[in-house]
Amino acid sequence: MNRLSEFIVGLIFGLGLILSGMTDPGKVIGFLDLFGSWDPSLAFVMGGAIFVGLFAFALAKKRTTNFLGQALHLPKSNQIDKRLVLGSLVFGAGWGLAGFCPGPAWVTMASGNTKALIFVIAMIAGMIAYEFIQRTQRR
Repeated sequence: MNRLSEFIVGLIFGLGLILSGMTDPGKVIGFLDLFGSWDPSLAFVMGGAIFVGLFAFALAKKRTTNFLGQALHLPKSNQIDKRLVLGSLVFGAGWGLAGFCPGPAWVTMASGNTKALIFVIAMIAGMIAYEFIQRTQRR
């Protein structure tokens, strides 16, 4: 049942990305082009996600289990450190250069978009490189 619910939630998320235009790199880059032909429509998508998230996290903080009865683990750290800032900068630079962030890139790649495929491969390579560096630094 858990895998089925994960699939259904992922499918709904992917469909939401497609319907909102988040899978179109041109729309994302248009949103980031503040001094050119700015497209504010993605601000409404993000605002809607933040609005839903506020209520979802408020509800989740009051619960100890998720809706399927499993343990609910919310992040406990609220510290802003160097790793968070650097990660945010890398994420933002990648989003601005490619017009993709991870979720929409996977959805767009599934539609056969070559640029999204290259982005996902580079993203996975970056994750592997990060893990390798972290493991070598711990030794």
